[in-house]
Amino acid sequence: MSLRAYLIVEMNKGDQNMSVDIGIEKGDREKVAEALSKALAETYAIYMKTHGYHWNVTGPQFRTLHLMFEEQYRDMWAALDELAERIRALGVYAPGSGRRMAELSQIEEGDNDVPSADVMIANLTKDHEAIATHLRDFIEVADEADDDGTEDLLIARLQFHEKTAWMLRSMQG
Repeated sequence: MSLRAYLIVEMNKGDQNMSVDIGIEKGDREKVAEALSKALAETYAIYMKTHGYHWNVTGPQFRTLHLMFEEQYRDMWAALDELAERIRALGVYAPGSGRRMAELSQIEEGDNDVPSADVMIANLTKDHEAIATHLRDFIEVADEADDDGTEDLLIARLQFHEKTAWMLRSMQG
């Protein structure tokens, strides 16, 4: 089943118990929820990778990276809730399993082995740049639906990921 079909089925289930009248048409809410679900899944993938790197980083930059990764994963942890709650505010169920998140995300999962600190930095830089690119597309979906609330949320997430990518790039030689 496609993501769109899945969301429509889930949205229709929710509509049985709840009427959503927030000034955004149902079809537009579905499109925005689809974009938000992808943003949620990609945030989750980067969150998991960053948290794993926080636990396992070693080397001369240990303290700096350990603390930086913690700051980053804490921000993303809070963002996961904001993104999921926005999906629910649109009258759609948020994806709630690791499997579903992996299906929706274009971000590669974490490593089976523990990479070097330099590889961790390079991997996360690439991931933050990728989600920033995707967020621009998701913002456009929200804009087309005249969904200012989602636009604001996604713009804040875009700013976080662009800043994080810059900080990580600055740590590379």
